[in-house]
Amino acid sequence: MQLIRYGQPGTEKTGVLIDGVRYDTAAFGEDYNESFFENNGLERLKKFVDDNAGKLPKVNEAARWGSCVARPSKIICIGLNYALHAKETNAPIPKEPVVFFKSTTALCGPFDDVVIPKNSLKTDWEVELAVVIGKKASYVEEADAMDYVAGYALHNDYSERAFQIERGGQWVKGKSCDTFAPLGPFLATKDEIENPNNLNLWLKVNGQEMQNSTTSDFIFNIQQVISHLSQFMTLLSGDVISTGTPAGVGLGQKPEPWYLKPGDVVELGIEKLGTSRQQVTAFK
Repeated sequence: MQLIRYGQPGTEKTGVLIDGVRYDTAAFGEDYNESFFENNGLERLKKFVDDNAGKLPKVNEAARWGSCVARPSKIICIGLNYALHAKETNAPIPKEPVVFFKSTTALCGPFDDVVIPKNSLKTDWEVELAVVIGKKASYVEEADAMDYVAGYALHNDYSERAFQIERGGQWVKGKSCDTFAPLGPFLATKDEIENPNNLNLWLKVNGQEMQNSTTSDFIFNIQQVISHLSQFMTLLSGDVISTGTPAGVGLGQKPEPWYLKPGDVVELGIEKLGTSRQQVTAFK
């Protein structure tokens, strides 16, 4: 299945995407949140959709796309997880995953504007594969890690590099600004993605290709990341893990870095997970 949410921020309704058409599942009666995933929501939703085949109302084509999952308990990110990206930033290859958090208030829809924060000079882009956890996970073995996955989604891990690097060395400050986590357009359940460790992903700024790689360049694959994180914290159903970005970010441009400005357009996509688009606007 492909799960979507739509409507105005804070009042999104649920739906599914079938052959590229959005259908409303509000009658199912649950948001796509921790409780939904924890209580076999995906199985129950599939039955609801099957039982109502041909009866589900279509979503108005003009309706805003929301984040494909409701606000999770946490958004966990992996830094420097592509070999070529580590190289472009002159960072050593990590010996174990670099972990940081992104505030859940950064979550937004895949086609919402990205807002350059107040006092920002270095807002950057990062196309990433996001993993959504399907059930509570603690001290998970790598061999069992995929049992805890609900599905996958496209994520743009926007970053303010000055806040991240020059303001105390706390990455979370450069990652958590409002609109810095557009997620979707849809959540693809794990049965739709044969090998998440070998997916093409790309990003363009104003039509110019900046990132084009595959998740086969992961330093730590999804199984390793889930297992590693679960040694240090409990992963809850609906939690989002963003698995890192490939080479081509603004910070790594030569001969010198360059960053987003109002009016720029960022487009990105991942094989089998759709595309998203954000227009850059100034803080007001």
